[in-house]
Amino acid sequence: MAAKLGSSGALGGRRRADDDLVEAHEINVTPFIDVMLVLLIIFMVAAPLATVDLGVDLPASTAEPQPRPDKPVFVTVKPDLSVAVGEDVIARDALISALDGATQGRKDERIFLRADKAVSYGELMEVMNLLRNAGYLKIALVGLDGGS
Repeated sequence: MAAKLGSSGALGGRRRADDDLVEAHEINVTPFIDVMLVLLIIFMVAAPLATVDLGVDLPASTAEPQPRPDKPVFVTVKPDLSVAVGEDVIARDALISALDGATQGRKDERIFLRADKAVSYGELMEVMNLLRNAGYLKIALVGLDGGS
């Protein structure tokens, strides 16, 4: 019996033709799924960092000036915290109705916001929040060229 086991390939080192391994023709997708999950996690973490909650275009002081529209709509916050649309000084509660009249109700028109140096950041943010809550999301901050 020992000689017979040796000739079958288990002990003798020889194999029969029907003992060959069958080749697997399937792709192992487990590493592919692992890589995809890692990429998904990276994009889920990076996506909130790439979005901005408040749409404001702030050009650098060395950038080329953007072309102005034919009739830009300016909202100005004066040192006494009064608000003006164009050249007309208005009350803050009438700001949205005045803007609707100046833009003919187009909420996608760019609003140019300018403020005096004496106006605090909080007051400027209040006006920006009023604009944003009214649906005016394209707000450009106006500054002087030259950086001083």
